[in-house]
Amino acid sequence: MSRQTRRSFLKTSTAGLAGTFAAPAILSARSPNETVRIAGAGVGGKGWVDINGAAKHGQVVAFCDVETGENRRGGYRAAAEKWSDAKVFTDFRKMLDQEGKSIDALTVSTPDHMHAPITMLALQRGIAVYTQKPLTRTVYEARQLTTAAAEAGVSTQMGNQHHSGKGYRTLVEIVQGGHLGKIKAAHTWSNRPIWPQGIDRPEGSDPVPDHFDWDLWLGVADERPYKKGVYHPFKWRGWYDFGAGALGDMGCHIIDPVVWSLDLGPAKSVSYEGPEPNAETFPEWEILTYRFPGTKYTTGDQFEMVWYDGGKKPSAEGSHLPGDSPLPANGVLLIGEEGSLVCGHGQTPKVYPEEKFASSDLPQVEGLDHYGVWIDGVKTGKTPNSHFGYAGPLTETVLLGVVASRVGHGEELKWDSENLRFTNSTVANQYVKDDYRTGWEIKGLS
Repeated sequence: MSRQTRRSFLKTSTAGLAGTFAAPAILSARSPNETVRIAGAGVGGKGWVDINGAAKHGQVVAFCDVETGENRRGGYRAAAEKWSDAKVFTDFRKMLDQEGKSIDALTVSTPDHMHAPITMLALQRGIAVYTQKPLTRTVYEARQLTTAAAEAGVSTQMGNQHHSGKGYRTLVEIVQGGHLGKIKAAHTWSNRPIWPQGIDRPEGSDPVPDHFDWDLWLGVADERPYKKGVYHPFKWRGWYDFGAGALGDMGCHIIDPVVWSLDLGPAKSVSYEGPEPNAETFPEWEILTYRFPGTKYTTGDQFEMVWYDGGKKPSAEGSHLPGDSPLPANGVLLIGEEGSLVCGHGQTPKVYPEEKFASSDLPQVEGLDHYGVWIDGVKTGKTPNSHFGYAGPLTETVLLGVVASRVGHGEELKWDSENLRFTNSTVANQYVKDDYRTGWEIKGLS
């Protein structure tokens, strides 16, 4: 079957409120009986989870990874053994150039700084994409991928898998069903970082292991010496050039049910509390206050959501929780007129006061297969639940806090979503977009 009949390039316009994008009206679709041909960019650690999750619904035909030795989980060698017929690469650009016509769907599971470049090249080839959270490292990248996905008309999904889980789906039904009354405030928190932050770049360099392509790992980021155990694996999350800190790791999970259940549009502003910014890494802890226009699910014309990390948590004051009620390590607290809700990351929501809701007929919603929803979109043209038209603006919201943490203390940063700029801070605007290093320019992102 020809490439054109396998995947149509149907362009649709973006629509909706400033900074908010609708899903494509029509997604390109293949025959439901055809096997979806899957590739993976990054197959160690979370990449191993992602490509295996997708492989349940299709056939792995290619993958790439910059580390050809043993990884923490799975990895290059394990993938080559499991999918012995798949084409194997270290460079994602070569994989897409040589095998792009044989790939229907791609998982992107790399450090944050390479999410947007790989995803954009796939979208430009009409390939459906499942990209890990956060969708991108910068606000500008998120906006560009949202637009590109709408134009490509392919199935897209961000890897915030709890969006498909029973817990968050049930939370949304409870809130939007009015069981708590209108929501007065939201608190979100994480026990991250569990890697070093608030540190400076080390001096010197170490020999690069034979099985590791350091230059490919750096990708679009500025060149720097390799240091063993400093950036790779996993510790890259704390460095500005590669990750988005605790907020980038967990924000697209934990902020998701707040934005989703309350139907929040773009934030109007964000402010930061925490240590003074470091030149290289995110702070050891932070408290960020986002302000949104109110919606039909909230009280008042303005709504506040607060994010905490690095060991900070909200107080139960003003909520319906018992004073000694423990909060989970990662979670969300919604305070409503008639009751409050706590939902731990990946858990089932609990509603308070317990005696009031003990006999209530609260909704229970079953979970979905997050990868299956995405592959179903490839086959049928149905729009996945965390498509880039939703995930892109959610990522923008999360990353506004990343910008605030880099600016540090000072006045409330006012956000103009339509024009993708802060109206009162030239310093903050420097962090909306980053340049890619020479030789790594990507059309639509550079």
